[in-house]
Amino acid sequence: MGNLNIGFNTVVETIYNLPIEEKIELKTLLEHNIAETRRNEMVGNFKKSQSEQKEGSLQFSSNIEDLKKML
Repeated sequence: MGNLNIGFNTVVETIYNLPIEEKIELKTLLEHNIAETRRNEMVGNFKKSQSEQKEGSLQFSSNIEDLKKML
């Protein structure tokens, strides 16, 4: 994946110097990547919850004080 030591400022400066079409394409790519990352996080959380439910360690409550204690 190239040189991973490139600084954030260098990346931003490089992006600012791109033609508008490439900026739009980069924006689209990043939006899709972010959405995919979020979906993967949700799937992971769902699987963890399923596992906790099977183990019997998943707790539910509608009492605000109990919910605070669970945190």
